[in-house]
Amino acid sequence: MNKKKNQIFISLIFTFVTCLVILGITAIVIKSMTQATIPQITFLGEVNFPTGLTFKNTEVGGLSGITYNPDQQIYYAISDDRSSKAPARFYTLKIDLEADKISEETVTFIDVTTLLNETGKSFPPLTLDPEGITFTGTNLFISSEGDRERQIQPFIREFSLAGKQLQNLPIPEKFLIQADSGIRNNMALENLTITPSQKYLFTATENALVQDGAAANISTGSPCRILKYDLIKGQPVKEFLYITEAITSTSNNLGGLKTNGLVELIALDDTHLLSLERSFSLDTGNVIKLFKVDLSDADNIQQINSLNTQLTNISPVQKELLLDLSNLELISDNIEGMTFGPILADGRRSLILVSDNNFNHLQVTQVLIFSTNL
Repeated sequence: MNKKKNQIFISLIFTFVTCLVILGITAIVIKSMTQATIPQITFLGEVNFPTGLTFKNTEVGGLSGITYNPDQQIYYAISDDRSSKAPARFYTLKIDLEADKISEETVTFIDVTTLLNETGKSFPPLTLDPEGITFTGTNLFISSEGDRERQIQPFIREFSLAGKQLQNLPIPEKFLIQADSGIRNNMALENLTITPSQKYLFTATENALVQDGAAANISTGSPCRILKYDLIKGQPVKEFLYITEAITSTSNNLGGLKTNGLVELIALDDTHLLSLERSFSLDTGNVIKLFKVDLSDADNIQQINSLNTQLTNISPVQKELLLDLSNLELISDNIEGMTFGPILADGRRSLILVSDNNFNHLQVTQVLIFSTNL
């Protein structure tokens, strides 16, 4: 009888221990899966360049977009100088992420390239406002948000790495500057990205088109349009509603500039994007937020010319906040550019952000470096 009881007791102990082991392994697996699926973005360091820095007879500044060439391990950053301080141009940079720490030597300007128009000449002053840039694998697409006050239309054009203009992508009529419709001034095609599949190009308005609704304020965001191009056809094929956050501000009484807008996109795949919103007000300064964007269940609004009275009937893209730079121990400048860089030693991907200093001596050209599992 005692022997039988001992056998039962041993069996129960064995079962209990087995359950504990299984629970432990399950917890480890769940934790591992959770860490692998929850997007994480880790700040690694920053490099700042003072306003007034010159490179090859140009003033470095206005860096509004950046893109990565993995074959040559270099970056191209577009300046939003409207051919005023020097001809419209992009810079080539090296960013050394193999060193143990981020230092002033991490980021180096190595070249500058002048953009050439269809006549093969540099763009005359005030004829464009270059803002977005993305690498195709061989060439660059560059966007200009135009100028509503001067009746200069926005464009998306392909350029060679030598700066030669190659082709135009058509801009849908609803985006073009007209009396009561089209892009808002300085709130147009601020961003460009190409999907890893190389099939599609995405861009978006920084704030609503005139006929779609109001610009962002401290109470509500602005209804932007994300525009999707089929690069094989060279045509726009879909549009999606993206609603920005409200302006981050504690007071509506302070004068001066207040804004929040969708200033950059990175395509994660054909239906998911990483978006960057930049808010500015005098009381809070720059507030930079990164979101994961899902287009899967969003309505195609390409056939809707005005959203003003239809917003409640439209399913927008879904946004998930990934990072608010206000929670980091740094002071963000006017961040407007973003790109993935190379894979780091730990297997994570590098993420690079750059600021547009507005050629203002109170600001800097800021390069922020992160790692991510996105």
